[in-house]
Amino acid sequence: MDFKKKNKNLLFDLDEIKYSSNGIIERSNKSIIACRNLLNTYRKSVVIDGFKSTEEEIEFFKKIKQTPFTQLIYYSEIRSFEIQFPKVGSSQQRKYVKKKLGKLNRFFLYNMDFVQYIESKQTHLDKQFFTRDYFDNVPITSSKFYFQDPDFCTPYDLLLGKLKASKRFINYLQNRLLDAKKSRYKNELELNNLTELEWTSSKTALTELVYALYHSRVINNGKSDIKEIASTLESVFHFKLGDYYKTFADIKSRKISRTKFLDDLSASLLSHIENSEE
Repeated sequence: MDFKKKNKNLLFDLDEIKYSSNGIIERSNKSIIACRNLLNTYRKSVVIDGFKSTEEEIEFFKKIKQTPFTQLIYYSEIRSFEIQFPKVGSSQQRKYVKKKLGKLNRFFLYNMDFVQYIESKQTHLDKQFFTRDYFDNVPITSSKFYFQDPDFCTPYDLLLGKLKASKRFINYLQNRLLDAKKSRYKNELELNNLTELEWTSSKTALTELVYALYHSRVINNGKSDIKEIASTLESVFHFKLGDYYKTFADIKSRKISRTKFLDDLSASLLSHIENSEE
């Protein structure tokens, strides 16, 4: 089974749902169903075909499964939040959002060791965390995960999905808090669209874009510096660039294409234009 292609198709479907739904609750319901369907498909494949190697199993539970699973948790949290969100009273709305944010902060503190393991890109415990061989040897760390499917879960793949989804949900809540405080957004669909942009390519690709925007002088008539542009894109796309000066130095030292990402962007657009004219 081509897992990567199916994940790509899911993200495309979720994007279609985004623009065809009437409100965030309807969008969440449809998105949850789409994610569950794909996870059911993955489970059948895993149970029947298994994995050829430990590395393949780790890749699946640490990365492949995370795409539909993280989306499932994210939209489930949004649906639950919006259903219970106070309909009137800005003070009550702010109180409700802050309570949710506080709960998420406690969740991250409780799991800080695992958060550090993931964010520092460590791999030495991947076999214990992301294969089913150690399913009965690692304690469950969240009350929501009392029951796990031993054929389709590892000790920490559910926790990883919860962490990834919670990071996105925090952004959603922070904008919801801004909404309740300043009445800045017109409706919940507009709010959700604002928080949905997530950079899913590489740091190098985004760095290319930052420098291209800066040197083309298309932002604020060329008056914005690289740091301002980089910080803004990091905020919009919920993505950390890290040391982009060093990344740009690596880009300059390439022997083949120094603007690979920008070249790919141009090629993709030209291909779409040509295909649409047929």
